[in-house]
Amino acid sequence: MGFEVTKKSSQSEARAGRITTSRGVIETPVFMPVGTQATVKSASPEELAGMGVEIILSNTYHLFLRPGREIISLCGGLHSFMHWDRPILTDSGGYQIFSLGRLRKVTDEGAKFQSHIDGAYHLLTPEYVVEFQWELGSDIIMPLDECAPYPCTYDHARQAVERTSLWAKRSKETYSHLLETSSLFGIVQGSVYPELRQRSLEDLLELDFSGYALGGLSVGEPKSLLYEVVGYIAPLLPVEKPRYLMGVGPPEDLLTAIESGVDMFDCVMPTRHARTGSVFTSQGIVVIRNAEYARDLSPLDPKCDCYACRHYSRAYIRHLINCGEILGMRLNTLHNIYFMVNLMRQAREAIREDRFPEFKKGFLEQYR
Repeated sequence: MGFEVTKKSSQSEARAGRITTSRGVIETPVFMPVGTQATVKSASPEELAGMGVEIILSNTYHLFLRPGREIISLCGGLHSFMHWDRPILTDSGGYQIFSLGRLRKVTDEGAKFQSHIDGAYHLLTPEYVVEFQWELGSDIIMPLDECAPYPCTYDHARQAVERTSLWAKRSKETYSHLLETSSLFGIVQGSVYPELRQRSLEDLLELDFSGYALGGLSVGEPKSLLYEVVGYIAPLLPVEKPRYLMGVGPPEDLLTAIESGVDMFDCVMPTRHARTGSVFTSQGIVVIRNAEYARDLSPLDPKCDCYACRHYSRAYIRHLINCGEILGMRLNTLHNIYFMVNLMRQAREAIREDRFPEFKKGFLEQYR
């Protein structure tokens, strides 16, 4: 994998760049739609590509449980299995294991957990997680990490950093014995404690990963604290490597993180909101199932030219959602993903033209 910064803002840390992989080029800043179980819910690969999606994210934890290593391998790897020929980033499954609460136990060996599907017990080690993602054919591999909750004590966050660093070393060692058909990122932990974030980063820098991610955020902390942590640690990440903020999706959060120098994002919010009847628009979030839209003949967003906005009214989509029709969820999904892709496209253009602060201000004034 190659990465280059093509333009740096003269007024902030924002930057436009280009990630080059064997399966295609990714223009940054980029938002990665989440295809948890080898599918971006209710959207086909052709529709995603048509909207300009250059990379998607899939989930190691869920793919490990279903359909499992053997079936995906039999189908020729994850790309072939899901009919997607562009890059895929697979996360480690660490966050999903963290969210299992009492169903998991984390030790230095790895994460032992009870499947939410059938109750069976499994152990994921740093070594196995890297090998599994490599076998999937993932273009970007994320190592197993420990995500500390919010709030948590300093000692709890410190222990999570130490374990994440230990697992990072073991992951890099395992990766070093594999053919370099994928790239391995490191994940910076440390909760909301700046000194722990810096310590985590220093541990990872010694291992020289292909990119660096910020994990353990958007887990319940207030936005002001999220912005503070990202604003502190993102500019300290290596300039010559991609910077990835994991699991953050609100547009205002994306633009603030871009301003701090982040290049990559993912979140389930666009597809999850779509299924529950909420859509992102230039004027803010619209809850389309509400009665006020029953006779609204305008598109979801008058400033949008996605498929849904070109062909359907708010009134029709509201009818579909309130009747539980799958088409309503699909149209909302196509719109929300397009919105995110277009937001990143506009951000890149603003950075290249050295007007990102003005773009961010203008967007948020309308959006809020």
